[in-house]
Amino acid sequence: MSNSWGAKVLQRFDGAAAQYNQAARLQTAMAWRLAGCCKRLPIPSGRWLDLGSGTGLLADAIEQRNPGRVVERIDGSPSMLARNSRPDHTQLWDLNQPLQSWDDAPTLIASSFCLHWLSDPGTRLQNWFECLAPGGWLIVALPVEGCFPQWQAAAHQAAVPCSALSFPTTQALLASIPKQQVRQQQQLCFSEQASHITALLRPMQTIGAGTSTHSALSVKQWRQLSAHWPERSAEGQVRLTWLIQILVIER
Repeated sequence: MSNSWGAKVLQRFDGAAAQYNQAARLQTAMAWRLAGCCKRLPIPSGRWLDLGSGTGLLADAIEQRNPGRVVERIDGSPSMLARNSRPDHTQLWDLNQPLQSWDDAPTLIASSFCLHWLSDPGTRLQNWFECLAPGGWLIVALPVEGCFPQWQAAAHQAAVPCSALSFPTTQALLASIPKQQVRQQQQLCFSEQASHITALLRPMQTIGAGTSTHSALSVKQWRQLSAHWPERSAEGQVRLTWLIQILVIER
């Protein structure tokens, strides 16, 4: 993916900042899950970072679960950063670029629902790992390959392009990370239901996560996709399943 892709992604998220917190239910739930993970780990004192912080959901959750800690919020969207509860601890940074160097290397780098939007997720994860202080921790959550199986199946059956984002594999993400440093790998499935696929996919558009590498589908193609969507309930509800990878890595 090119730099123009990154600019397009940031533009969408920038425009969604005002309604992000109200609509980002899954992202909020994952923020609290990762914050609980941080609380259970022996993370040294020092610089704690939330990369791709957006409005600060993860940073706020970590601070609430770890009283006295301050988490720096780093993101490429000015509007998202402006919504943070700690505007004095925000930094605008293009996360498609290597992280800056700090005199005091971070002891925690946390990130949720960010890495899959970057141009080279595996390289970025390696850079984040190498930026940690010895004994520091890298904790990330992101959708991976296997996400949205219903959408993929419907597109195949309807013979229309699948406009869902292509997600990285766990193997590609960890290709440059020493295996012995990976302390935890966990995949979680979350499903959402709605009366029709427009309502099912609307929350992604609302929070700015609707950017695609594919051209927009026509009205006819959307109707074909809807007609072939699997797993309808007795009430006619359609389902969409997320596959979320959590990685916990020690430097």
